Amino acid sequence: MADQAQPTLSSDQSPSDTSSKARPDFAPWGTVMIPGVNRRGLWTLYIKEVRRFLKVQTQTIWAPAVTTLLFLVIFTVALGRADKQVLGVSFASFVAPGLIMMGMMQNAFANSSFSLLVGKIQGTIIDYLMPPLSQGELMAGIVGAAITRAALVGFAVAGAMAFWPDVRLSAAHPWAIAWFGLMGALLLSLLGFLTSIWAEKFDHNAAVTNFVIAPLSLLSGTFYVIHNLSPLFQAISRANPFFYVISGFRFGFLGQSDIGADNASVAWAAIGLALLNLALGGVCYALLRSGWRLKS
Repeated sequence: MADQAQPTLSSDQSPSDTSSKARPDFAPWGTVMIPGVNRRGLWTLYIKEVRRFLKVQTQTIWAPAVTTLLFLVIFTVALGRADKQVLGVSFASFVAPGLIMMGMMQNAFANSSFSLLVGKIQGTIIDYLMPPLSQGELMAGIVGAAITRAALVGFAVAGAMAFWPDVRLSAAHPWAIAWFGLMGALLLSLLGFLTSIWAEKFDHNAAVTNFVIAPLSLLSGTFYVIHNLSPLFQAISRANPFFYVISGFRFGFLGQSDIGADNASVAWAAIGLALLNLALGGVCYALLRSGWRLKS
């Protein structure tokens, strides 16, 4: 070993210069290596989340369409309301937009409330936290996939209802269909994302679904107009944000709703939902940034 050749240094080269050239150049600690938005990483997370629910699309897309169609059958046939007129249209045409929106919202919540929760339970949460994605990009990828699932469910439910003879759907206000559909899906996606941060087991997720999401959905005016309720229950209904999502979405199809007497009331509801989603998104971002219930 003593005879092993040693590296020679030139007269103007020190040992420290040799060691520094042998090491790769790393950026200083804390330097951002991906400036701006990590588009490739965001797209990869989004596609991963979309593929996750598409692999079981029979359960995630088509089953909700069948279930929603059964609601329509029950409320139009079993209750003998096939010839009932509500807001100037048949009861089936009145309830159809609400059922479409309800299916979209419930599935948006189911999708976004699953990812982080199953990661915590299976111990794979590090796969979401370690990649070079900011908190906003992580939230955007998961919420965006949930909105995509909601849109696919909406088209599937609308297609299934097209076979029902009493349903007549026409776009009276396309902007309201697009806006309230997006705001409703975003609202439930953010609620699901917030639930996935808070929940530590599937029972917690099921509790929110059964005791919060389902009652707010069913009592949001999907199957009735709130003018038939007492003043007290009308006030309670107007405190439910799901009511404005359902009624605004219905306004897009029928050209009228029970939000208010004029179109300005619908516009104010649209603005209010946007502000609510903005505030809820800020809460989700703050909790995700703090690492609450995620980093322990």
